[in-house]
Amino acid sequence: MSEQSNQNALLSMRTAEIVVALAFLVFAIVIMQGSIKLGSSWGSDGPQAGYFPFYISLIILISSAATLIQAIRQKELSNESFVDKGPFRQVLAVLIPAFVFVLLMQLIGIYVSAAIYITFFMIWIGKYAAWKSFALGVAISVALYMMFEFWFQIPLPSGSLINPLALVGIQ
Repeated sequence: MSEQSNQNALLSMRTAEIVVALAFLVFAIVIMQGSIKLGSSWGSDGPQAGYFPFYISLIILISSAATLIQAIRQKELSNESFVDKGPFRQVLAVLIPAFVFVLLMQLIGIYVSAAIYITFFMIWIGKYAAWKSFALGVAISVALYMMFEFWFQIPLPSGSLINPLALVGIQ
């Protein structure tokens, strides 16, 4: 691996393996504790509710411990890049707006949030004109509203903070 790619590395392969192994260890321990509370043994009428989850989490625990030990021992993995800064920025460029979309969906509803999200991405990533992006974002949201609310009669989230559709007399 070249010196230049090491400088661009945001996270090494070894660090990533250790973090994931530790996360799975915690996950397995939590599931095992819940399984023990439910009953993880074999009862008179068969397995108790926590029997299978307990043993599956035991397998996850053993596998995670083996992965953790292996990652700690392998020093050469610390030179190998797991993710570089450039690709990580690209992932964040999609992940952060998606997180904001989900948050907005809870606050102002799915239709207005979808219009904002679509408009934002068309302007930012697609480099489309603002008026085209806004028009298409609104058109898609109206089409979704018509499809779900009228045709399928399935109400989608309208927002807990404010319902912008109620301001214009819809709903």
